[in-house]
Amino acid sequence: MCFAYEAVAEESKEPIYITKNREGDMVLMSIEAYEKREQILELRGRALQAEQERLNGEKTMNVGEARKALKERLSEI
Repeated sequence: MCFAYEAVAEESKEPIYITKNREGDMVLMSIEAYEKREQILELRGRALQAEQERLNGEKTMNVGEARKALKERLSEI
């Protein structure tokens, strides 16, 4: 079953909000848009977790320390 909404969602890469009696009922989006949304939510979750750990006193690194640690890890591969 193919609807015009599917083509619009695929072409625009944006979700289509479907209403019923002028209230939100459902959202239609392409798989590509959905996967991108999920990746963004995952990254936001990781950033929030890292910030919470920082606020709780976990050890942090400055940019120079992070670069050095990454170079060391790459050299081990």
